[in-house]
Amino acid sequence: MTSPVRRIQALDPSCGPVRLVAVDGPAGSGKTTFAGELAAELGCQVVHSDDFPVPWDEGPGGWFDALDTQVLRPLQRGLPGAFRRYDWVRGEYTDLITVPAAPVLIIEGVGTARRSAAHLLAFTIWVEAPEEVRLRRVIERDGPELEPRWRVWFATEQEWFDADDTRGRADLVRTTAGARWR
Repeated sequence: MTSPVRRIQALDPSCGPVRLVAVDGPAGSGKTTFAGELAAELGCQVVHSDDFPVPWDEGPGGWFDALDTQVLRPLQRGLPGAFRRYDWVRGEYTDLITVPAAPVLIIEGVGTARRSAAHLLAFTIWVEAPEEVRLRRVIERDGPELEPRWRVWFATEQEWFDADDTRGRADLVRTTAGARWR
């Protein structure tokens, strides 16, 4: 994978002392995989949107307030942030995750590169895949009983991305297909 590591490391901090990197894109596109690989290269932490409850009916918007209040605002002041990770299987909050004011932090998930947070972002990456690939991935992960909900979510997030112009504002676009990066 051609990595944006050098580009990110050369950037000025954007959120207090932190270079905040957003990895965004539609569900099932490969954001989590990409963010994990990038974090390993950068030696940094990843905070996932899935660490927070994301209500099906609210679309990509609702969860971000918790990230902003608990992580981003403290980082802007040079302080560590912290949040309780949400366990989707148990339906409850679990362990406390500390987010230090490190040189780089990746935030990953649908809605992380939103226009309203652009002033805090040093770098944004859009990850995408064909819809049939994304649907296959989420069904394999979550089970076929959720297919109707995922189809509604796909439409909802597409409306969100279109209104926000998330892809158009990205510094880098990655496309995934199958299990391989292109």
